Amino acid sequence: MRKLCTALAMAAVIAGCGEAAVERSPPQQRTGLRLLGGETGDGFARATEPRAFVFPADHGSHPAYRTEWWYFTGNLATEAGRHFGFELTFFRYGLGASERGTAGASAWRADQAWMAHFAVTDTAGRRFVARERLTRGALDLAGAVDDPLKIWVRDWSATGSGAGDELALQLAARDDAIALDLRLESTMPHVAQGDRGLDTKGAGLGNASHYYSVPRLAAQGRLTVEGETFEVSGLAWLDREWSTSSLDPGTEGWDWFALQLTDGASLMFYRLRTEGGGMSPYSGGTLVTADGTTTRLEARDVTLTPLEEWTSAATHIRYPVAWRLAIPGAGLSLDVRPYLADQELDLSVRYWEGAVRAEGRGPAGPLTGQGYLELAGYD
Repeated sequence: MRKLCTALAMAAVIAGCGEAAVERSPPQQRTGLRLLGGETGDGFARATEPRAFVFPADHGSHPAYRTEWWYFTGNLATEAGRHFGFELTFFRYGLGASERGTAGASAWRADQAWMAHFAVTDTAGRRFVARERLTRGALDLAGAVDDPLKIWVRDWSATGSGAGDELALQLAARDDAIALDLRLESTMPHVAQGDRGLDTKGAGLGNASHYYSVPRLAAQGRLTVEGETFEVSGLAWLDREWSTSSLDPGTEGWDWFALQLTDGASLMFYRLRTEGGGMSPYSGGTLVTADGTTTRLEARDVTLTPLEEWTSAATHIRYPVAWRLAIPGAGLSLDVRPYLADQELDLSVRYWEGAVRAEGRGPAGPLTGQGYLELAGYD
């Protein structure tokens, strides 16, 4: 479950006008996260049935649906052990039927708006840097194609090939203070989330997404922070999701965990938070063991207990940044803590997303791991 937000409507304003595309700093008056639940379809398709994913086609764009994202996160280290985390995300937002009908009026006009986020966590340097791109899907400024595979927003991109369960990509992004040049290669089969790729998040028909993950991508390349460049390697995770309307009214946000454990298991779980702070019954995830055995997780299978909070000096929002995650049926209990408490992205969409480490016990004894945590919808 990822980034079901309408902040891309801000990019839609850029996409709809006839002026040159702009790169801009985040606005002084930022909006909070706004969930996609409750939107009208406006002529877009809805996810209503399981999907047999086909690759490389499904690595590309699905413009019949309103919202889509390609979400890369990972933990990296130098040969000496210096730790970094990274996030590089591409979002596509389809405009309404009336806007799509006027796409040919100007070379600058588009029927898709695009946004990208790029963030780096430098644990030893106690630095977290996040940047943003907003543009339109016109004049080759942004897009996603599957043959050859390329996803891009301006000069930030993921390019490569992805037939079957083989995925090889080059990530490239650069801004004033951070840069990434990273080679990714899948080391395990892709994972269809939910019911065979249909991930239901609400009671209404079509309140669901098509969702798959690539939980283990071997990563190697270079990362730059504030003028220092490091040779790094590690593990990355790719989440892919597209939908039109996914959340029920009354869902305030979510807490999303993606963990790569030292016993070879990979765990994804998201808690959809209700207005009262409880867990929606539509929360869920998967646990994939080293031998590829996949167990679907439902809300009743997982216990989440906040352990530590952090308050942002910039936004004054309090986030639960450390958790105890337990799956009794799998014999798994983990304490998940951030590498840095301050990993808030205060951009057009405000949320906390950061590199985390895990420590606890699995069915075979002591267990550690690392991954990423997202906290969305807090204010």
